[in-house]
Amino acid sequence: MLTEDGKHLYISYDEYHNLIEKLAIRIYQSGWNFDTILCLARGGMRPGDILSRIFDKPLAIMSTSSYRADAGTMQGNLDIARFITTPKGEIAGKVLLVDDLADTGHTLHAVVHQLRTNYKPITELRSAVIWTKGVSNFQADYSVELLPTNPWIHQPFEGYDALSPEQLMQKWKL
Repeated sequence: MLTEDGKHLYISYDEYHNLIEKLAIRIYQSGWNFDTILCLARGGMRPGDILSRIFDKPLAIMSTSSYRADAGTMQGNLDIARFITTPKGEIAGKVLLVDDLADTGHTLHAVVHQLRTNYKPITELRSAVIWTKGVSNFQADYSVELLPTNPWIHQPFEGYDALSPEQLMQKWKL
């Protein structure tokens, strides 16, 4: 649900999963057959996992981080892992790069550059995101929703960003 001022978008678990299914349909309808899904951790892990299951493709993971301050709401310096975790040795062939959103586009541009520069066995690279913000300078090959007002997206699991183990103990009275 988008707030009236267009500054916040609240997503339920059902909406989140429906959007991932719509993303899967867009990818399928394109007719592109890929070998591996490479998700960007953390935001692309959930969509990557679901797409991996739907398309029955191996899931590789590349860790990136830029939203760390203020419970994950402030963008800082971008860190990109030097290594990719993959069940098939080295990532190669046709790769679908998955993240949750193209916000500014900075992360996706940097990752695509790194993959094209340092991972020569990748023969084709396409990208998929759930959301693309209007300010993004990156256009994914597959995207479900364009958000021209650039809202902050409140994903259903982000409450865990500010939840400590001690708070869980209190919640469950342990």
